[in-house]
Amino acid sequence: MSIFNLSVTEVSTFHLVGFPGMESAHIWIFIPICLLYTVAILGNCTILFFIKSEPSLHEPMYYFLSMLALSDLGLSISSLPTMLKVFLFNSPDISPNECFAQEFFIHEFSAMESSVLLIMSFDRYIAICNPLRYTSILTSARVLQIGLAFSLKNVLLILPFPVTLVRLRYCKKNLLSHSYCLHQDVMKLACSDNKFNVIYGLFVALTGILDITFIFMSYALILRAVLGIASQRERLKVLSTCVSHICAVLIFYVPVISLAVIYRLASRSSPISKILMADIFLLVPPVMNPIIYCVKSQQIRNVILEKLCQKQS
Repeated sequence: MSIFNLSVTEVSTFHLVGFPGMESAHIWIFIPICLLYTVAILGNCTILFFIKSEPSLHEPMYYFLSMLALSDLGLSISSLPTMLKVFLFNSPDISPNECFAQEFFIHEFSAMESSVLLIMSFDRYIAICNPLRYTSILTSARVLQIGLAFSLKNVLLILPFPVTLVRLRYCKKNLLSHSYCLHQDVMKLACSDNKFNVIYGLFVALTGILDITFIFMSYALILRAVLGIASQRERLKVLSTCVSHICAVLIFYVPVISLAVIYRLASRSSPISKILMADIFLLVPPVMNPIIYCVKSQQIRNVILEKLCQKQS
């Protein structure tokens, strides 16, 4: 029997929210949202296809990029069903069990994306600071082990979210703040003691802070190594290999930090700003990461152009 069936609830459905006061415009709002989802899914599938099919991309850096694409793909697919329900079909109700399942997958893939960005920073550190041992340290087997280890870590980290939410009681309140389910949003609806959820939520947030801290430390060591290079041209060449990853880190963490600040200042922030920032967090990284890596990575760009030229000829 599913763990989600253990819940004893007095609320039969939760009510998702699009943009309050703009319900009549939801169908028009869905058009750009649909476009973003299309770009995200097609872009990440394209990255995965070329990395799998092109032997020249079978390197640690691109294996890690495929992990990032899988995380982005999972994040997009996890939130898409309720976005469709709210904006296209005007059906904002969701059962508690479906909500708990969705928030697990959204938080799981978000945590995995954070972990992959951390792994990629270590990859850049080894490539720049210890290039002669790069291939011996990051073998294909070790890359697979790292990916599986972080995937298992994130599943175990996020699994308590739905397990604990399902044991809470939900009495009168059923109005959520977004068009999808998030742990911090759902737990506030409980009429039973949710102290553990609050504490554990802070613990999970702390792991994200540790990720960004280690990323910062990696780049501090990279910068120290780069400053030791005599030629300015060589410095810029080495740093240019990190641009794509730095952009991916900023695109992911800036909305996360902004959303945390907005929730912290909840009494002084408008509901629209919360909704908008949360949507940016879910939609922008999966859209932008494939574009950034296709534009900045000459090897991926060359492979795509080569395949396109083959089809045309």
